[in-house]
Amino acid sequence: PDSSKDRSFLRTSPETGSVSKDSIVHINKFSSDLDREVSGNDEIKKVIAENAGETVQTYNIKNTDRSTCAMLAGDIARAHGNKGFKGTVNVGFYGSAGQSFGAFVLPGLKVKLTGEANDYVGKGMHGGEIVVVPDADAGFVAADSSIVGNACLYGATGGDFHANGRAGERFCVRNSGAYAVAEGTGDHCCEYMTGGVVVVLGTVGRNVGAGMTGGIGYFYDKDGGFKERVNPEIVKMQRVTTGAGQDQLKHIIERHFEKTGSEKAEEILNNWDDEIGNFWQIYPPSEGQNPVVKDADGVDQLRVSAAAPDGEMCFLPVGGDLNPDQTARCAD
Repeated sequence: PDSSKDRSFLRTSPETGSVSKDSIVHINKFSSDLDREVSGNDEIKKVIAENAGETVQTYNIKNTDRSTCAMLAGDIARAHGNKGFKGTVNVGFYGSAGQSFGAFVLPGLKVKLTGEANDYVGKGMHGGEIVVVPDADAGFVAADSSIVGNACLYGATGGDFHANGRAGERFCVRNSGAYAVAEGTGDHCCEYMTGGVVVVLGTVGRNVGAGMTGGIGYFYDKDGGFKERVNPEIVKMQRVTTGAGQDQLKHIIERHFEKTGSEKAEEILNNWDDEIGNFWQIYPPSEGQNPVVKDADGVDQLRVSAAAPDGEMCFLPVGGDLNPDQTARCAD
């Protein structure tokens, strides 16, 4: 048929029992029944309503469960705004998560996935925490295996992310505040990044730091192949030479080990004096005076984590350890 005048062949016929697509209106429902189940949990609703207390809930998840926890984050934000939630909601998942797992997580919401996840984990993350670890019986070396997909932490503005395994391409694209650790990535890591800190404990693909105008990246490079993978148009690279930079990196890796049990992190920490020389630090001109990049006098504290549930930053005195309050807010 002449499709410029006759498009009837695109429509189903009444004989099939169907109707023309322009005679009905499609209504988007929940991303999945799991999202609805999590948001409807009485214990979770109680903590949100009272803006106090803590709850721990667990669920199985499958790869058709998309945007899991986005509705929950919306419930919290609707009641308390971006930073007003004083309770703590811990949600654990077991299985293979669909796209956009942990989207829009915010302070007070801690999410842990035992299994694996698809693309866009932590999309738009504002605070809180996302941890992804393999199943204990997975049967593979976590540091050598992909555990999350592409474009994780796309547009994140805060929060802490730990993946005991490799991430796909465009890890932390447009990240502006999240503190994230993965054990390897694909191409375009830290693309268009404007803030936050990224630590990668394994190999990466090409074009690292393309369009990066803010934030800091630390990359483990035991085999010496990292330099050729950096896009030098904006960012500069150097070894981690400052005391503040070494302290920040070490404490983030320690936190990663505490959260995930990472064998790679443990190996690096056990040989820290030797392994620190295998790290590169990348930074754009805007971070040139940052004490983790350039030695500066009078530096009393540095940031080792993203926003805590009360909206404050988690800081560590240079050369010091986490105090009890910081431990409660930043390391649990």
